Amino acid sequence: MITINLLPHREWERKRRREAFYRELAMSAVLGLAVAALIYTAMEMQLSNQADRNRLLQEEIAKLDAQIKEVATLRAEVEALKARQQAVQELQSARNGPVRLFNELAQRLPEGIALRSVKQEGSLLTITGIAQSQERVSELLRRLNNDESSLRQPQLIEIAAGNISLAGGVGQRPVFQFSIRATQVNAEPGTTAGAGATDAGSAAQKHPADAT
Repeated sequence: MITINLLPHREWERKRRREAFYRELAMSAVLGLAVAALIYTAMEMQLSNQADRNRLLQEEIAKLDAQIKEVATLRAEVEALKARQQAVQELQSARNGPVRLFNELAQRLPEGIALRSVKQEGSLLTITGIAQSQERVSELLRRLNNDESSLRQPQLIEIAAGNISLAGGVGQRPVFQFSIRATQVNAEPGTTAGAGATDAGSAAQKHPADAT
């Protein structure tokens, strides 16, 4: 009977399997490292691209901020110019307003009425004067209430009988002292015509003593 010793063969088979296992393990490790390297490289590329995009965005944002500052500066300059223009217009209107007002009063003043003072506070106008009769005062109110007039809602505040001395001191003449209040359209706020208005109004007045 022939006897075969299988122990060396079994030992060799175990060794072969062990070496194959180690080779597969090494290949798996190498493959894992390669995959990890690829993933790391891809992530680095993405991070680099994102950093480039972020840097580009920051540059564009900086440009926009500079443009916004320029626009804000230009807007402030425009507002300042508008304010100056408005101030000039208000000053011009304030200068021309009393002239237009006295011209209109002179045009609408009926015969037999003389103005003593014209006072303006904002859009409120107070006119005082003397008239030959109450009918003259009514005529003045009617003319001031005309659609073409810049005065609105004229109201008779006070009227009282009185006397004035005639020229040369030859006697006195009965007159009616009156006070009228009206609202001026498009009047400049803060405009006041006081004592100076009396002289300007006197240039346009029609004295009762000279009226027929």
